[in-house]
Amino acid sequence: MSVLHQGIDFQQYNARAMRTKTITAYIEIIFAVVAWGTSFIATKIVLRDLAPVTVVWVRFAIGLVIIGSAVVARRQFSIPKRNEWPYFILLGFLGITFHQWLQSTALVTVQASTTAWVLATSPIFIAILSVIFLRERLVWLQVFGIILAAMGVLLVVSEGDINKVFSGQFGTPGDILVLVSSVNWAVFSILSSSGLKRYQPTQMMFFVMLIGWILTTVLFIAQGGWADLQHITRTSLLGIAFLGIICSGLAYIAWYDVLHVLPATQVGAFLNIEPLITVLVAWMLLGEQILPIALVGGAIILIGVRLVQKPPPQKM
Repeated sequence: MSVLHQGIDFQQYNARAMRTKTITAYIEIIFAVVAWGTSFIATKIVLRDLAPVTVVWVRFAIGLVIIGSAVVARRQFSIPKRNEWPYFILLGFLGITFHQWLQSTALVTVQASTTAWVLATSPIFIAILSVIFLRERLVWLQVFGIILAAMGVLLVVSEGDINKVFSGQFGTPGDILVLVSSVNWAVFSILSSSGLKRYQPTQMMFFVMLIGWILTTVLFIAQGGWADLQHITRTSLLGIAFLGIICSGLAYIAWYDVLHVLPATQVGAFLNIEPLITVLVAWMLLGEQILPIALVGGAIILIGVRLVQKPPPQKM
């Protein structure tokens, strides 16, 4: 075989390998988004039997085993430096303990579909906080996107009755907790950016999850979590296994694997599908109504988020 043919065969092999890698990445990202979109429904089902802190504690105990196994298998395990531990404690509290408690507590009273729509605004808060703390600039189109997304949230939470906004009846405690969790996730994401420059994503997620789970353990014991576990049923056991193995374990691994193959902006765009999945599954499993006004509000949120994520035009 000539050198030319060898070169062509090698290029074809690389092209096929790249296509296979890309297709695998798309499968993984769809898997992650479907899992996270369904997680709200699974959490709501489990909350019928268990308290919010118990759900978080068991879920991430299982997820920790999955993530930890992946870190060890990939030979990425290493103990962070002593001066890094306060940083990981802060991330563990914000990203796991506080964030998951907010979501689980909110889901006791709020529809799963409403939770998903409101949480879709996290990129909006990331953009706002980036302006405040990272001195990034927004173009007018992005500002318009922020305003548009805020209008979408008002429509979703008020179910189209804008009079609630002006009468002081807007937002239940659960709605407020969901909104706080969206802001909290934005803070967590910005703080995580510096750590991701020093650690492998899966490795970093392991330590964040570990510390978050340890902090949750304190709440779990203080609130009588061991006694609460006696209320678990077969249905809630299946739900918590899904949350731990799929949502807090395999989905995170898939997500970070995809980030090594596809551009971050392209990967992030898939998150827009998550609320739609939540709405559909909540309708099928929980019997939640699909309100036209919620779909309109959700569409407005996604358009606003897309405008905010659109990079500003480059100056010539």
